[in-house]
Amino acid sequence: MNEPHDQLKRVLGLPTAILLVSGIMIGSGVFKKIVPMAQSLPDESYILLAWIAAGIITMFGAFTYSGLSTMTTESGGVYEYLRLIFGDFVSFLFGWSVFMIFGSGALAALSFVFAQSVNTLVPLPFGDWGIKILATLTILLLTWFNSRGIRKGGILNNIVTSAKIVGILLLIISALLFSRVPITHPAAAAAPAAGWLSGFFGAMLSALWAYDGWANITYITGEIKNPRRNMPYAIIGGVSISMALYVLLNYGYMRVLSLDQLAALGQDKIAAAEVAGTIMGKTGTVMISALIMICTFSALNGCIISYARVYFRMARENVFFNHAGKVHPIAQTPHIALAYSAIWSVALVCSGTFDDITNLIVFASYGYFGLAAFGLVRMKRKGRITATVIGYPVIPWLIILFCAALMTNTIYTQPRASLIGLLLILSGVPFYLYFKRFRHE
Repeated sequence: MNEPHDQLKRVLGLPTAILLVSGIMIGSGVFKKIVPMAQSLPDESYILLAWIAAGIITMFGAFTYSGLSTMTTESGGVYEYLRLIFGDFVSFLFGWSVFMIFGSGALAALSFVFAQSVNTLVPLPFGDWGIKILATLTILLLTWFNSRGIRKGGILNNIVTSAKIVGILLLIISALLFSRVPITHPAAAAAPAAGWLSGFFGAMLSALWAYDGWANITYITGEIKNPRRNMPYAIIGGVSISMALYVLLNYGYMRVLSLDQLAALGQDKIAAAEVAGTIMGKTGTVMISALIMICTFSALNGCIISYARVYFRMARENVFFNHAGKVHPIAQTPHIALAYSAIWSVALVCSGTFDDITNLIVFASYGYFGLAAFGLVRMKRKGRITATVIGYPVIPWLIILFCAALMTNTIYTQPRASLIGLLLILSGVPFYLYFKRFRHE
């Protein structure tokens, strides 16, 4: 049995947990996803409905995970839930997916966007390599900082997350006060095209990307005070804050620029910067660049804290590299797991392949999301989960059906990316066999 000094400490309270959820969720997506949404769904009401629908689906996930969280108080979150329900192999594939795809890929993408934002304010030397160098240094700096104690990382998260919430609120107020685009009601708006359902689904996918990261708080369950009570409140509270900000901010965008103007911006433009520029000129563009810099820095910090706990828990269950299960004797953090996370994320930054990998995030993560919802139904039927779960059994089955539809649509529309994602997940099989053969204790 492990000694107490070899365990992670429960030091994070509910306010910090709520801000961690919001801090991880609010990255760069909300500042630019209105562009592809306006291109695929040229109707204000439906765009706002897509943000609300994606938020409701996310909230349904919070209800589902609140039920699953009653099974354990260990770190690892979804990995631990899947291990208890389906066994080591399925949970390992999830953990490997986090390491190879949506965990490390998210760190690489966030650090790169942060460095790009800095480059917008203060041009960096060496061109693209200057951006990659700063992105790398940012990952390494935050990894070192968070290895010194999760309490310190939590305090940093509270400061930068509070700052970006204030910044977003100021942008919302400015947009609504500036408002010069008339409100169009559904009856007066142009009728949706024949493929409006497909357009709505595509818009909702863009919104889901901005909502991604809400479940990361479950990965640090082992460091949350009274997790069975605080975990559901943290997820619901964090998602509620983000959802309100997302809907209001996108409404503000459409009051400053018309949907035609937003759709014409193109992929290289950041909608929030164009809106701020329209309101305040160059000063507004600079302020948005600074806000995006704060948002991505905050999200990166939260992701560095959370993803490493998955690898830590995997190592404790003998399905990852042994040293990743160690706890720092003084700081009581999974410092080696943090190092593994940083190394692979930096490799993705330097290789420049993280954009391709992040395109696979929704495909992979929602596959496991559906699997976790099915696991909840399975455990309730077996009597392993006795706590009341909000919306059971309707909500878990809605999640299962939604995830199945999402994955089917993704496989149909992006067969190459889906195949690459599947191969990356299955690349963990030989590692699993190695760990199971040589890591028995």
